[in-house]
Amino acid sequence: MSFSRNVKEELSTQISNARHCRLAELSAILTYGGQLIQNNPHIMIKLQTESLTVARKYFTLIKKTFNINIDVSIKRNKSGKDNLTYTLIVKNRDMVINILKATKLSMDGLENGRIGNPSMLVVQKTCCKRAFIRGAFLMSGSMSNPKKSYHLEFVTEDIEKAERLKEIICAFSIDAKIIQRKKYYVVYIKEGSQIVDLLNVMEAHVSLMNLENVRILKEMRNQVNRQVNCEAANINKTVEAASKHIEDIIYIRDNVGFNNIAEGLRDIAKLRIEHPEASLKELGTMLLPPIGKSGVNHRLRKLSMIAEYFREHKEET
Repeated sequence: MSFSRNVKEELSTQISNARHCRLAELSAILTYGGQLIQNNPHIMIKLQTESLTVARKYFTLIKKTFNINIDVSIKRNKSGKDNLTYTLIVKNRDMVINILKATKLSMDGLENGRIGNPSMLVVQKTCCKRAFIRGAFLMSGSMSNPKKSYHLEFVTEDIEKAERLKEIICAFSIDAKIIQRKKYYVVYIKEGSQIVDLLNVMEAHVSLMNLENVRILKEMRNQVNRQVNCEAANINKTVEAASKHIEDIIYIRDNVGFNNIAEGLRDIAKLRIEHPEASLKELGTMLLPPIGKSGVNHRLRKLSMIAEYFREHKEET
């Protein structure tokens, strides 16, 4: 089961005891997936989904909030034996009007049966905002596998609905953004920590903990990789520097002679050749008297300058 589906399964089990929160969640489900079918004098609310999770949650909310039964039909799609479409319809005109009024959804300005933007009156309370986002995710939300990437989105065909949802999400200090993808408008969040916050807002606490576990593991891997890369880079730099030092020292030995340089330089030069793998600190402890890392580095730089000096003069002659 996908991570996104796990989130929806968790959200589907949450039925608020507060009627105003159930109405807010119903408002979001109808806004982002419902249809209003008018054929005077008949009027119906229709919800069609391929998700049993969504169908079950919608049925339960309608039953618990309005104490009515709704017609449910199941159709097997041609694309696969396990691919089913659930259609839920409220046919009673008075009850349809009652549901629309209670969820603050307008019958005005309908286009192709799609229900219009909900009123902000339905999400005046913080708990109702949480419920609204929960309903919107059930109908139009999805989330990528966090092991691969962090991405949560809501998809709608209406820019006003996208902006309304973004406004409600941003009320929780979550930086949601909108992009257009072909004929759809996508409200999305890409930051892992912000997705965690949104799961908390929707009260998907189990999914939140699962995501946090993935984030911790990924961060640990990234930290280890950074440390390994840093150490590897330091080793490479040390090896390159040691190779250059040895090259310069051998040039001095073969062309100038150790007897023609200062005793301190001669001692460190011999040690560098004898112990090519040693660190500067280790070389310093081998001297009598011992010197620090900076002292060793100073002497090796001086040897490199001497080698460079004699190379230049040799070229001139």
